[in-house]
Amino acid sequence: MNIRQLEQLSPGQWFYDVRDQLKWHVYRRSEHAFAAGDAARDAITTPEALEARRQEIRKFFIERSLGGLPPMDTPLNAQTVGTVEGYGFHIEKVIFQSRPRNYVTANLYLPDGLDGPRGAVLFVCGHANTAKGYSEYQAVCQYLAQAGLIVLAQDPIGQGERYSYYEPALKGVTVGECCPDHDYAGAQCQPLGDNLARYFVHDSMRAVDYLCSRPEVDPDRIGITGNSGGGTQTCLMLLADPRLAAAAPGTFIMNRETYMFSGGAQDAEQIWPGFTAAGYDHEDVLLMLAPKPMRVLAVTEDFFPIEGTRRTVARCKRLWGLYGQEANIDLVEDVASHAYTRPLARAAAEFFSRHLLGREATPDPSRIAPFSAEKLWCTQSGQVRGEMEGTVSVHEANVERLQQREKQRAAIPEAERHERAITWLRNEVMRDRKPCDLNPRFYTRNRMDDLAVSMCLWWTQEGLHNHGCGFRDIALEGQKLPVTLALWDGGTNCLQSHSAWIRQTCKAGRMVLVQDVVGSGVLLPHSLNEGHAPEEFYGVIHKLSDDLAWLDDSLAAMRVYDVLRALDMIALWPGADASDIRIYAHGRQGVYGRLAAPLDSRIRSVEAADGMKSYAEWVGARHYDAHNIKSLLLRGMLQYFDLPEIEAI
Repeated sequence: MNIRQLEQLSPGQWFYDVRDQLKWHVYRRSEHAFAAGDAARDAITTPEALEARRQEIRKFFIERSLGGLPPMDTPLNAQTVGTVEGYGFHIEKVIFQSRPRNYVTANLYLPDGLDGPRGAVLFVCGHANTAKGYSEYQAVCQYLAQAGLIVLAQDPIGQGERYSYYEPALKGVTVGECCPDHDYAGAQCQPLGDNLARYFVHDSMRAVDYLCSRPEVDPDRIGITGNSGGGTQTCLMLLADPRLAAAAPGTFIMNRETYMFSGGAQDAEQIWPGFTAAGYDHEDVLLMLAPKPMRVLAVTEDFFPIEGTRRTVARCKRLWGLYGQEANIDLVEDVASHAYTRPLARAAAEFFSRHLLGREATPDPSRIAPFSAEKLWCTQSGQVRGEMEGTVSVHEANVERLQQREKQRAAIPEAERHERAITWLRNEVMRDRKPCDLNPRFYTRNRMDDLAVSMCLWWTQEGLHNHGCGFRDIALEGQKLPVTLALWDGGTNCLQSHSAWIRQTCKAGRMVLVQDVVGSGVLLPHSLNEGHAPEEFYGVIHKLSDDLAWLDDSLAAMRVYDVLRALDMIALWPGADASDIRIYAHGRQGVYGRLAAPLDSRIRSVEAADGMKSYAEWVGARHYDAHNIKSLLLRGMLQYFDLPEIEAI
């Protein structure tokens, strides 16, 4: 047998479909949480109970899922930098600062003939690169403006005129705009205990502040709408800001269960850590507004499952009924694919006109005429980073938060800091695990030149296997050998590139055990998304890592647990001396062994090669290798320690 043949062996040929186990582990845990959430909502029978749940949700969401919010008291320093005339309205080009030097570019639609303060709508854009300039979104804003509503449409982070990684010297971006931009910066938020959504929410809340500052706007009559990623932002605002008077989330509302089974991944701002584990779902998003007016907008051919949308709205009607306002929530569907369609735009205009202006509206579709995106630019170059010196975005905020975390840790006495770090890490790794008997299954024993090879499958926790390939020099057959546990990217699927190290270590008188932690090597999950490689952006590892985040868990924590269970397995491995275990941690996946070592004294030493130096260095880097980054994230870790600190304990 040669090393290439070893890489092609799989325990699935003999025992289990090990590649589907991680998915079903995550799905079953999620289903349990979904059922618990349904039961909790079903128990709400009074307005008082509903209000108590609202307060609980808002506190949890802001503090736990978002990691708190940036300060709300900094000056907006709003400027109107130009105007555009439309049919029955004009548009002011507005720039305000949601945080100092964080410039938000926006268009304010003002209907002709304003005669006093009136209702307004915040339009939040979905995942279109041109954002407020996207013709589909302009059409919605024009429908609303022709109905007599004031509308503020703003560019989200990474879109429109706010590309986070725009480089003036290149006149282009170094990281893709929109979704890649969000995920790239969003990953670096996680070790800080933050979430990219905190910045989306903050921008939108400051947009409401701006609307409230305008004399044309009645602060008590502000609504919000948007579809897709704008539907996400509408939901974020419903969870965080009680000032809203009405809402029309579009092509996003469903429920977590139906979307989970659809197999789709989402962007960083759409993942709300711990939300599912706490029993919350899209019903809880909607009930935040009860009994105020709510119109859910949907299309029947969406990748957000319409059956989830219908179920969520139907179940929520009862909650509006607690106030005698069941008519204040409805669902409008269009037979179409994913879009804020013209019929939905008309339905939104009619809804907001009725509830924010107190009159019926009949916008004229013949007068809807979107402009070129450039005509609505608030900047000359089309990018705030192209001309506004000192512009900041999420990366700069992360660097500032990183410095704060480091100062906070440094202020804690060393002994207390060490104990705090170990306690937190152990809790993250061990929480919600269900240990079981290892029940090892050796499925091949063979030779590869001068090395004896054995391959084994064992249970690491209920429903999940780990896998390993053991090597030893045949000249030492029959002897109990000390063990080096090897962890590297690709596990037993990537033996060739490490063959020299394997032989060298075996010749030195040690057994080598190459481990496949859950979801890696031969345990790599089947693809769920056509066109997305398993460990790349939107691939199955990305998707399942995000599903774990909803459960307040992480793939990284699960894999550190796997390393600890491998120590138990070594004690059962024939010819292995479990009294001398060392770890060889190579590349990114070596981090699991480095994090396991402080938790278990059976690990005598760790040799780290070509891996991450520190999480702080990574968070502080403007550019990094994003490959498989989701599998390395331990949310909140930098509140307690960085990698060099935990390794020194």
